[in-house]
Amino acid sequence: MIIFIIYFLIGLIACTAGAMAGLGGGIIMKPLLDMLGHYDLSTIGILSAATVFSMSVVSIVKVRNSSLHINWTNSLFIAIGSIAGGFIGKGIFNYFVVQSGLSTIIGMIQSILLAILLIIIFIFMKYNHRIKTYQVQNRALILFIGLILGLLSAFLGIGGGPLNVALLVYIFSMNTKDASINSIFIIFFSQLSSLILVAISTGYAPYDLSMIWFMVPGGILGGMIGSNLVKKISTSVVERIFNITLLIIILITIYNIVMELV
Repeated sequence: MIIFIIYFLIGLIACTAGAMAGLGGGIIMKPLLDMLGHYDLSTIGILSAATVFSMSVVSIVKVRNSSLHINWTNSLFIAIGSIAGGFIGKGIFNYFVVQSGLSTIIGMIQSILLAILLIIIFIFMKYNHRIKTYQVQNRALILFIGLILGLLSAFLGIGGGPLNVALLVYIFSMNTKDASINSIFIIFFSQLSSLILVAISTGYAPYDLSMIWFMVPGGILGGMIGSNLVKKISTSVVERIFNITLLIIILITIYNIVMELV
């Protein structure tokens, strides 16, 4: 019973913070599930994708009539690009992990790349007010950015959350609060495509998904709580939540790397 509660709380906490800061939840869940060590990388990816997808559906429904602004066109183009990149990234991941049997090595590479990427994003978001941002309108460039975003997110198994937010701030000059909900919109498509890819390739039968019945309800509840809270808090508070959460994830990721090396 305790283990069921732990997995429910992981889904709840990750998706509450994810819905508020546009992180999605996958970026929080992956290091935590890695730390628990109960499942392999492929199973963790599915558990995370299903939980984050459920959160994204709830969040989009909850904020559709709020003052938060979704840039439907640009976010959709990024989403389309990220879906294509997601298929490529997941294909690369499946080849090295499933077919080549390099799960341990790839897991270490994932953790190191994730730590480096998160540190860069943390520094950017901490000082983004001093950095020149843009208003990109070129649709081909937006698609390409989405492609790279999806490729990295799928390979790292993080759902794209912090990458989405940082890119939306940088290339569209969005504030963090608007970037967070646009990030959730993009995450909806990326996680849906990830789940479809598993369904049409290996199917779900080879994986132990017993904990999905506890993580998905946590994700749904987290999406409801997070999307309600984000409507009531200021942009500066969203930025603070984003940075604090990112810092915690960086520390957990570094801890996982150290434990792998010991």
